Amino acid sequence: MPGKNKEFKACKNCRALVPQDTPKCPVCGSISFSDDWSGIVIILDPESETAKLFGATVPWRYAIIVK
Repeated sequence: MPGKNKEFKACKNCRALVPQDTPKCPVCGSISFSDDWSGIVIILDPESETAKLFGATVPWRYAIIVK
C-alpha cells in the first residue's frame, strides 16, 4: 500500500528505493524523496527489455509509482 512501507523511501527523480536514512540518491544524486510510493521492480540487467521499458540504467530496486 502507498505510504505504508516505512523501510524505504523513493527518489522522486529516478524512482530508486533507498533506506529511510539515505540523504542522497545513490543512483541519480537527487535529494528529493517521497514516502508515498507503490510497487517494486528489481532491475538486474540494465540492458534487459524490462529495464529499457522502465528507463532504468543502473541495476537497483525501483518503485513503480511515486507520488
